[in-house]
Amino acid sequence: MAVKIRLRRMGQKKAPFYRIVVADSRAPRDGRNIAEIGSYDPNQNPSAVSVDAEAAKKWLANGAQPTETVARLLKSAGIEK
Repeated sequence: MAVKIRLRRMGQKKAPFYRIVVADSRAPRDGRNIAEIGSYDPNQNPSAVSVDAEAAKKWLANGAQPTETVARLLKSAGIEK
């Protein structure tokens, strides 16, 4: 099973809010996830990112692959792969 760390879209139309989740790569974008490790709100200025660093490091150590956007968000939060 290939595991990805990716964004799950939430919020209203034209006002997106994202949760950073760990999910099977075959699951749909807003489908079932394994764990929720943070959130990202691009509507605030500056954008708000909150990540459970311990959980993110655990999933990265176990082989979960972040998407490009999530990798950028993790790097800005101080979590290196």
